[in-house]
Amino acid sequence: MSSAPSTDPAERPAPPRRRTTSGALSAAYVPVVTCVTALMLLMAYTATGAAGEPPARISVSNARIFVSSNSVNTAAFFDITNTGPTGDVLKSVSSAELGSTMLGRRVTEDGAGRMEALPSLTIPARSRVTMSPYGVDVMVLDPPKLKVGDVVRFDLWFLGSGRVSVDAVVVPPQM
Repeated sequence: MSSAPSTDPAERPAPPRRRTTSGALSAAYVPVVTCVTALMLLMAYTATGAAGEPPARISVSNARIFVSSNSVNTAAFFDITNTGPTGDVLKSVSSAELGSTMLGRRVTEDGAGRMEALPSLTIPARSRVTMSPYGVDVMVLDPPKLKVGDVVRFDLWFLGSGRVSVDAVVVPPQM
């Protein structure tokens, strides 16, 4: 006699059980590693001392540019104020109207003065830096013809504060 397959569910053999622990571990692996990595990065960031520091607050005033006494170069000057608790760095100054500009400073050696390029200018926290013909300025190389009263737009590029735009008035040279 042959036996026919049983249709009664109670008589069917139970399916084999799967091991679910390895599946649960692999499913938890990615979120745990992600959280641990994020925590380590946050700890490293706070260890540098920069976390939570308020930014510098930069403002620029008294923007002026000398009318060129020759066609070779001239200079622009700004008063830069930082009222914030963190210092900032002026990396460069540009003007679409003028072409080539660079930070510079006057150096006097053996009674002779000369201009020297300056890679950047630090603006300390809670301070004011005043540019002048006797210290730091912005050298303008091969300027266009400017006349007293003209207005020239400058962009000052800071490491932390980004771009600060200001209009400078063309004035006669003042020594």
